[in-house]
Amino acid sequence: MNPLTLNEVQVDEIRKLAGDERRFLGFVGETPIANDIFTILDRLDIMLLEYPIEPEGDRPAFSAAIMYSEEDDKKLTFIGLNTADFYDKQIFAIAHELYHYYTKSGSHLSRPEDEDNSLIEVKANRFAAEFLLPETVLESIVLEEFKTSSLEKIQHKALLRFIARLHCTWWLPYRSLVRRLHEIGAISSEQYTELYSVDERDLQGEYGKIGQATNKEVFLKLNQPTKNIGTSPNEIEIIIRNFEDNLIDEDKFAETLSLFNRTPDEFGYEIKVSQEDIDELDAFFSGEDDDED
Repeated sequence: MNPLTLNEVQVDEIRKLAGDERRFLGFVGETPIANDIFTILDRLDIMLLEYPIEPEGDRPAFSAAIMYSEEDDKKLTFIGLNTADFYDKQIFAIAHELYHYYTKSGSHLSRPEDEDNSLIEVKANRFAAEFLLPETVLESIVLEEFKTSSLEKIQHKALLRFIARLHCTWWLPYRSLVRRLHEIGAISSEQYTELYSVDERDLQGEYGKIGQATNKEVFLKLNQPTKNIGTSPNEIEIIIRNFEDNLIDEDKFAETLSLFNRTPDEFGYEIKVSQEDIDELDAFFSGEDDDED
């Protein structure tokens, strides 16, 4: 099945949506969002839940999910993030879920196999790319660097160095950058195919070496899974205040913190979680309790 493509009207709508939301959040012109994507979630009052879910064989794990619930007439929004994925893909996955948040397309689970065959997934991916690196900004960078909008005569190695600089500045995954350059007509279909075939995660390969020479600290960070278990500091603070205000008891306090790999002791409270409770939580996240009646 050929991957779906967006028409001009759809692309223009996504471009305007991404531009409006970037400006609303204070990201104007050539200002990368990069790691600030996590701060954006706090500003939008979206709770982030991080947990590493490893793929099972050839079956790809999910990238992220957005969920909603209501409590005391207040609508709560959660984004679940698979931290077993590479860090730059985690950032892209959050931006992808923000499309579903802004367009109110309901609860949603992103799986890699849906990315090219579902219209809403293709739109969400285009939004994520536009949100993290606007098309007009990329066109301006290309023109400023090469003094032409066409890179068809630029050598392969020079393109890899250029993409590595974009990668380490904008924190957009390598393949998304290659796709963006093709979308704006900067590279030919042949260049796109050649660049897309590069194993960008091979740190000993040509691109891996160029990336490390460009900015080793950032490049290695982007190319590693974080495997974080946790949530944002704001959400942890809410849990602690609920305990301090006697809205939850000691056991619930310790149990809830343990979901995010935290303990009451880290915040000055000496409460212990029983091994039985820890085992139950491990079984929950590993899916081992799915078959219980």
